[in-house]
Amino acid sequence: MRSDVMKKGIEKAPHRSLFRAAGLTDEELARPIIGIANSANEIIPGHIHLNTIVAAVKKGILAAGGTPLEFTTIGVCDGIAMNHRGMNYSLGSRELIADSIEIMAMGHPFDGMVLVPNCDKIIPGMLIGALRVDIPSIVVSGGPMFAGRYKGQKITLSNVFEAVGKAAKKSISLDELHNIECAACPGAGSCAGLFTANSMNCLTEALGMALPFNGTIPAVMADRIRLAKESGKLIMNLVKKNITPRKIVTRKAIENALAVDMAIGGSSNTALHIPAIAHYAGLPITLKDINPVSERTPHLCTIAPTGTHAMEDLHDAGGIPAVMSELLRSKLLHGDCLTVTGRTQAQNLRGRDILDESVIRRVKAPVHADGGLAVLTGNIAPDGCIVKQGAVDPSMLRHSGPAKVFTSEEAAMKGIMAGKIRKGDVVVIIYEGPRGGPGMREMLTPTSVIAGMGLDRDVALITDGRFSGATRGSSIGHVSPEAAAGGPIAIVRDGDQIEIDIPAKTLNVKLSDAVIQKRLASWKAPEPNITTGYMSRYAKLVSSADRGAVFES
Repeated sequence: MRSDVMKKGIEKAPHRSLFRAAGLTDEELARPIIGIANSANEIIPGHIHLNTIVAAVKKGILAAGGTPLEFTTIGVCDGIAMNHRGMNYSLGSRELIADSIEIMAMGHPFDGMVLVPNCDKIIPGMLIGALRVDIPSIVVSGGPMFAGRYKGQKITLSNVFEAVGKAAKKSISLDELHNIECAACPGAGSCAGLFTANSMNCLTEALGMALPFNGTIPAVMADRIRLAKESGKLIMNLVKKNITPRKIVTRKAIENALAVDMAIGGSSNTALHIPAIAHYAGLPITLKDINPVSERTPHLCTIAPTGTHAMEDLHDAGGIPAVMSELLRSKLLHGDCLTVTGRTQAQNLRGRDILDESVIRRVKAPVHADGGLAVLTGNIAPDGCIVKQGAVDPSMLRHSGPAKVFTSEEAAMKGIMAGKIRKGDVVVIIYEGPRGGPGMREMLTPTSVIAGMGLDRDVALITDGRFSGATRGSSIGHVSPEAAAGGPIAIVRDGDQIEIDIPAKTLNVKLSDAVIQKRLASWKAPEPNITTGYMSRYAKLVSSADRGAVFES
């Protein structure tokens, strides 16, 4: 056993003595030691119940003959960190979480790990950590929140952000805004739409690193506890067979995750996390690898924010196994990929089918013929950028308009709230990339306010930052190279004509190459926004978004 290096032999008597101080017995020390990474805290609604999930995981491990030892990780709630300095720190937390997993698993050589995340950057952070260490590991998430109810309709957090825009335009009262605020998030779990957290939890199934239904069982259902117990049992089988993350997360598994992402219409943030996960698995994947998968994979689901259904509806319709089974039947999925069950995806999917075709469409009758995400390239984004094309109104798939350039999210918000944005404009927000932000802040507030003002069918938004999974409309992010790295988006000026063609997958500013090069020659990098602490170090190490904002070294 891997853990023998810290517990076996006469020379390890001091080590055993320290374990005894923690209450462990000879019998417990003789068993495989399973580390449990628990990201519970009292800040993130998706994490407030994770101690209950971890307790169930421990029961499963004990029942299968292992010794569970729990440790903690940090976690940032993107919704609470939104639109203030805290958002600079969200994406950067992913690498810090991965570092902490690596440190704990190397400092205390576990035989296996169970990873218990639920929201945003914690999920990919834990997966990256597991891939670095490459010991048997399984993910069990906390599950999605139930949708809220307001005036007989299901609502989610994105409705609250959009209500801010309506209130600013005075189309609803402040009292109604308060009522929506109080109704949207009814309890524990990751926010109820197909935002970043739920997208990543679903894709963890597609990667093979979590059990079927990990992404969709609602947080408060007893099925979630049973899933946690079963995951605890299965880690012992993974240890016995030495099935490690790098044996599961292969290039085919990455392609499966991308295919499921396209089919469900996942968050554009997955275009950061999947390349990053692939990078740390030793598999070179960039933004430009997404389009071939998107072009052959239809968009099958209508989950908020692109549709009216919530995560509980996706679960009731058969969940990710139903989506994957439909893709497999059409030969759009690799069925021979190994999973944490010890079986292949095809074996896991036997007998699974769509139970509600209004929520999960058939391949022959999709929502859209292409996948939910598209990568655009052009003279603004030579290395690519991402748009959630499934959330774009058909009238905005092709758009041309004058640029309104802002050098920060705060400046953009002031301009939007002051009524400076007109129909047809293209809002361009620069210096918000991985290095420039630093930390590549989410832009849910400006996009939601634009939608709330009724301009999402008339105004496009382009940034080297990123968007929330709750974003809808013609919102184009991850522009690479970013402005702070001297990317051509840095030289776009007010009034420059921007041309967007999502079907053709192009994004250009109507300027000659000579003018672009002349402007770039006179461009100077701005002073860093953060000059001390973790994010200052992060900005010096991080790559561009097209590679997943990974550390260069």
